[in-house]
Amino acid sequence: MQEPLVSVIIPAYNHEKFIQETIESIVNQTYQHIELTVIDDGSKDLTYKILQLLQKKFQTRFVRFHIETQENSGTCTTLNKLLSLAQGKYLYLIASDDKARPECIKLETDFLENNTEYALCVGNNEFIDINSQKCYVADSSLSPKSNFEEGDFRNFASYLEYYHQFSFKSNIFGTYKKLFTGNHIPNGYLFRKDIFQKIGMFTTEAPLEDYWLMLQISKYWKIKYLNRILFSYRLHGANTSYQREKMLIMTGKTLKYEINLLLSLPDEELSEDAREVKENLIAQMKNASTR
Repeated sequence: MQEPLVSVIIPAYNHEKFIQETIESIVNQTYQHIELTVIDDGSKDLTYKILQLLQKKFQTRFVRFHIETQENSGTCTTLNKLLSLAQGKYLYLIASDDKARPECIKLETDFLENNTEYALCVGNNEFIDINSQKCYVADSSLSPKSNFEEGDFRNFASYLEYYHQFSFKSNIFGTYKKLFTGNHIPNGYLFRKDIFQKIGMFTTEAPLEDYWLMLQISKYWKIKYLNRILFSYRLHGANTSYQREKMLIMTGKTLKYEINLLLSLPDEELSEDAREVKENLIAQMKNASTR
């Protein structure tokens, strides 16, 4: 019996130093039935030229290896185009500067194949620096440091658990109620493509696209955390998470869009905790109108 097809999708932008490592990490996956699609979103460096060379080198590894470049259109537009090109049952989204561990796609695909009530599966992330060396962080600045000291965070899960104040081993991981207070899903996740038939496509009205995706999934399905390092998340000055003010604005816009969307949805379609969040929002609005 043939393995289900996994579509690895990469929105690439100005990552000439890292894109080859990213693609090689997909080449080296133990899972074989993969197609790889990369869209260069108007990079100003050599990212697309490197992609052209890599396509010639690695195209026989994949069921399909497609690359293209476009004028800069932003992440949401690029992701929607990648989705339209993907032919797999499952999608694996990776940034063009990160790396997947060799066993990542195999483990996450096996889980989703055997647990149909889950729509997304993800593992833990190690931190790496611009030289691909393992590193650590001391605080919310996510500044990489080479030497571990007591109190530092060894991996992304421990960092997220601390700042979101709960254990990833608990049953509230990936629930809508917890995600509504902030995104805590690590990178390197595999998810079902057919969810987009229900949740619609990415939108610039919700500019924090990964947070929007997690909110949509958790409204209807479950999210699974595998407690092992399956991904390498690169820390450098260009990470969006460094740009605190920008992140706050994007989070606010995404939540505003999500609240309006949630209030418009019928209760019977929602997960139990999504209904609870909706009821609390309606109660708050009623209280505010009577003051």
